[in-house]
Amino acid sequence: MTTLTIPTIETENLRLRAPKWSDFDAFAAFRMSDRTKYLGGPCTRTQAFDKLGEIIGHWHLRGYGRWIMADRVTDEPLGVGGLFYPEDWPEPEIAWSVFEAAEGRGIAFESARASLDYAFNTLGWTTAVSCITPGNTRSVALAERLGATREDDYTTVDGMILQVYRHAGPEAFAR
Repeated sequence: MTTLTIPTIETENLRLRAPKWSDFDAFAAFRMSDRTKYLGGPCTRTQAFDKLGEIIGHWHLRGYGRWIMADRVTDEPLGVGGLFYPEDWPEPEIAWSVFEAAEGRGIAFESARASLDYAFNTLGWTTAVSCITPGNTRSVALAERLGATREDDYTTVDGMILQVYRHAGPEAFAR
């Protein structure tokens, strides 16, 4: 039997935690919505199930991954964020997606800062990027607010073009 440990991180307003079945309806609604147009969506509910399983599998295969961003008080799922490194990505990234009901609350910023801290101070990363689909102006604004600077474009093996934003290094996140 394989045991998987996904750490929980608490911030001022969030609990970054492993996905659980009670998150699925909110996650599926998000994945089926037009909010995922920059993430390869929308998709079906069945495909959303596969995507949720992918989040858990990433932790098993890479030893790190994305968390459910949950409200620290109510545990309501608000989005997905964390560390992401698909096979065809240029390097590991800091990723975020916010469910519609949580829009405008600053949780993507809070999650991304905690993810960068975890990557640099727990995993020992020396660099991190965020890969953003052209036209996703809100994610560009967030990456820039986090201090990331635009580098080159990257094209995945499937032909998807990504804008690569480089985050400040570990010195910016020293404890």
